[in-house]
Amino acid sequence: MKDPMLYKITRPALAFFFKLIYRPAMEGTENIPKEGKVILAGNHTHVLNCFSVGLATKRCVRFIAKAELMKGIGKYIFPGMGIIPLDRSTSGKDAVSSAEKCLQEGNVIAIFPEGTVNRTDKPMMPFKGGAVKIAADAGCDIVPFAITGQYKPFKKGLKITFMPKIKVEKGSLKATNKLLEETVLNVVIKEGNLTK
Repeated sequence: MKDPMLYKITRPALAFFFKLIYRPAMEGTENIPKEGKVILAGNHTHVLNCFSVGLATKRCVRFIAKAELMKGIGKYIFPGMGIIPLDRSTSGKDAVSSAEKCLQEGNVIAIFPEGTVNRTDKPMMPFKGGAVKIAADAGCDIVPFAITGQYKPFKKGLKITFMPKIKVEKGSLKATNKLLEETVLNVVIKEGNLTK
């Protein structure tokens, strides 16, 4: 699967301005494979998290996102950015099928297992099992990430940490999902200040 054209065209400019404005610190990017199928999964506390994760690697990162983004002007923009729409009013089978096909072709998928932006007072919401289920079915690993800090223009503090990959076995999805959640939460708590 070729990288979406709009993604290829806009990425350099987006990367330049995002890094200029928010000055994110990247740690553990060597844990993201330079080739082959992989899922990136971590916490979701701000609408700009997609940029934080996507710009951590030169590879095209395809995000699973709510289908509502594909309405209005979004239907002309987001498909060209490689977004995989998830219809939350159904079981999401179409999104899962598209994600697994994308992975089988050797691509990178990013998922926020909390399911939505965390607007609670808790450090992180419980992880849903979709990421580990897709990883198991596609036969790929998961690279956990934790985003901490503040999205404050021209100030340091924003940090994206990528941890060593987690192998997923079909017979231990619940245990693996718990491990994924705890791995991310430990870093979020350690870093202290959450992204809001």
